[in-house]
Amino acid sequence: MSEKILIVDDDIDSLKLIGLMLQRHGYEVVAANAGTQAISKANAEHPSLIILDVMMPDMDGYEVCRRLRANPDTRGIPIIMFTAKTLVDDKVAGFEAGADDYLTKPTHPAELASRVKAILARNTPQTPQRKAEPANKGMAIGVLGAKGGVGTTTIALNIPAAFVLAGENPVVADFRLGSGSMGLLLGLGESYGMSNMLQKPAAEIRPQALDGELAVHQSGLRALLSSSRSKEAQLNYSIDSALAVVRSLRAIGRPAFFDLGSSLTATVSRIQREMDQLILVVEPSTVAVTMARELIHELESGNAGQGRLHIVVVNRAQSNVQTPWHEVEQALGQEIRAIISPAPDLVFQAARAGMPLVMYQSNAVVSGQLIKLSEDINTRVRSVAGGELTR
Repeated sequence: MSEKILIVDDDIDSLKLIGLMLQRHGYEVVAANAGTQAISKANAEHPSLIILDVMMPDMDGYEVCRRLRANPDTRGIPIIMFTAKTLVDDKVAGFEAGADDYLTKPTHPAELASRVKAILARNTPQTPQRKAEPANKGMAIGVLGAKGGVGTTTIALNIPAAFVLAGENPVVADFRLGSGSMGLLLGLGESYGMSNMLQKPAAEIRPQALDGELAVHQSGLRALLSSSRSKEAQLNYSIDSALAVVRSLRAIGRPAFFDLGSSLTATVSRIQREMDQLILVVEPSTVAVTMARELIHELESGNAGQGRLHIVVVNRAQSNVQTPWHEVEQALGQEIRAIISPAPDLVFQAARAGMPLVMYQSNAVVSGQLIKLSEDINTRVRSVAGGELTR
């Protein structure tokens, strides 16, 4: 039985065009040309997916999305916002309303089809056979900032924390010697686990050697931490030792996350090649986007693997002076994986409580965005690690 997709748009030509394209891909199509009609059909038809226009005369798409999410019978239906609105704030508003994805008009039919396929695949229940073996075994995921102050550590901490909430057993490591703040954010104080390990000869760095150096948060999240002591930044260690740490953590983490900071030093450049997935954190400013473009060029020149790079835009503050998200994508030549809303007060409160943001207030908008990002990364990790899981 084919999946049923509800298309909502007050433009009849758009309804016909999108409907025809989806039918050619084997989907069953239901249409609505107004917000109230969309809510009624969602309740009656129980579609597998909703493609929702934003600008409609009776009720905008944001309100339709909020009402669908408030209804227990429709809150689980994935929603793709489809609109001509292109600013980052517009996309954030869509995600805050509860959308799972966001596309701008006009879009290529192949892109729409691929987004629809990805959303439906992500929401298909896993069979017991697919869960029999942890597919993310041995995976390493790096988090790198386009520049300082863009929220790299926030992402590097909260994605593994979201994995913990999902029942996984990740480990996170802070490679920012002398400027490590992860231990402080977790309420664990200063820790020297990373520097202690890096001072060992590479031959002595094995998974079992990590037992005494890993800090364990009250949530169960394991972390190999750096301190904020400036002297630690002057530590001399070999790249071989750094690689041995990465490989040991990869062996025990399900998966292993690495905060690589915001400087592509010779050591970080070598470490990032060990990463199966790499999250690049950017803010929507001209300077950060320019730096990110140069960084992407350096990262891709190493041919470390196709499709491993994920662009995450973090809005550090509310501002009308920002680069539209579609221009960020165009400038970087990369699709934006996620846009994270500004939440400085909540970040501060979570740090005071010594908890990752997604655990401190899991129902906050920004927490939902981070959890959604972790789910996307987890899906990618499982796909890469396990190959065809149904094979």
